[in-house]
Amino acid sequence: MRAYDIILKKRNGGKLSKEEIEFMVNGYVKGEVPDYQMAAFLMAIYFRHMDPEERAILTEVMANSGDRIDLSSIPGIKIDKHSTGGVGDKTTLVVGPIVASLGVPVAKMSGRALGHTGGTIDKLESIPGFRTSLSEEEFFENVRKIGIAIVGQTANLVPADKKIYALRDATATVDEVSLIASSIMSKKLAGGADGYVLDVKVGSGAFMKTLEQATELAEAMVGIAKAHGKKAVAVLTNMDVPLGKMVGNSLEVLEAIETLKGRGPEDFTELCLNLAAWMCHLAEKGTFEECLAMAKEALESGKALEKFRQLVEYQGGNPEVVDRPTEILPMTDKTVDFIAPQDGYITAIDTEKIGIASNYLGAGRKTKEDTIDYRVGIEILKKLGDYAKKGEPIAKLYISEKSDVESALKLLSESYKFSDKKPEHKPIILGIVK
Repeated sequence: MRAYDIILKKRNGGKLSKEEIEFMVNGYVKGEVPDYQMAAFLMAIYFRHMDPEERAILTEVMANSGDRIDLSSIPGIKIDKHSTGGVGDKTTLVVGPIVASLGVPVAKMSGRALGHTGGTIDKLESIPGFRTSLSEEEFFENVRKIGIAIVGQTANLVPADKKIYALRDATATVDEVSLIASSIMSKKLAGGADGYVLDVKVGSGAFMKTLEQATELAEAMVGIAKAHGKKAVAVLTNMDVPLGKMVGNSLEVLEAIETLKGRGPEDFTELCLNLAAWMCHLAEKGTFEECLAMAKEALESGKALEKFRQLVEYQGGNPEVVDRPTEILPMTDKTVDFIAPQDGYITAIDTEKIGIASNYLGAGRKTKEDTIDYRVGIEILKKLGDYAKKGEPIAKLYISEKSDVESALKLLSESYKFSDKKPEHKPIILGIVK
């Protein structure tokens, strides 16, 4: 078998066999297939695409390229949640505790920030003492004892994806549905859960800008899950505005805690409850409607908040962050207001630019080696449909001595659009793919 022949076959629109996909992926990981041939292979997929069967095979081959986690020793149906990335997306910090408090085990591996989107692991690490690197024994023990553990991805989880993604990033082959879906789902398969709730973001702050693109990706990921005998549902969610009000690590933990106390923003609370309900439904706790009612009760009763406290304590963090978040979390006292340049209703927010602006303040990273400043970020004071008067603060920047405030303010000024007409309300949940 030769890489040349496989590239030619896909270039000409042929369907690849399992053996051919294995030859390319495993050969590339081992260094037997060179970069230039894998780049040509990826470009052939970019233009010719893959059918559902090829996608499922590519996902499995990538998942098998490194460690696979076996969660079978943990009782119950394990359901994982994945977000395709957004601005202000701290849902895991609320959804995980809700679901765990309802008896669904949450054994979750999460990622770090890169680009304009935040990372769950960075947010959790803003809690003093919180450990996101646990031994496998600790990880399993915590899930058995309190029903939840959230850790960073292990170094040898899906090495094929790490290597192939770096090449896609350098060869303009990132935004192809089969490649995106197999990249995401290979990590999910390797994580060992029985099912997945996939939060697929749509809009200006998402990687998928249109509902059509997002639906295609959702259908591809759900199809891959089902091909491997896993349960799955995808929730298409609005990312034309930042989720909630806070963008930045400590600020987002603060907002998550407020939400667990029943005082969270309406859009964020609604999304968390829906994602939690789908997770419980896939775990066979009841119908979606019954599970939604259970999720609301877990939030209102304080059960979910206490589960978050346990999560923090069992992973080495200071559990008093639940009671005194503004004292415990690293927070800056230096702020700058971004003021409305004119009167009018806010009709559009370029959410990706909000994410990049928070990075200019120090809340994110451009490369994996960059250091994050947990103290800084942006609070969105006015959102889509809100009326603002000229000179009124519409966002608050939390800054440090290293923040590039001028660049952040410039991006914010480019982000907001105003009109004398109130825009039509857009719901947080745009659709479901099952």
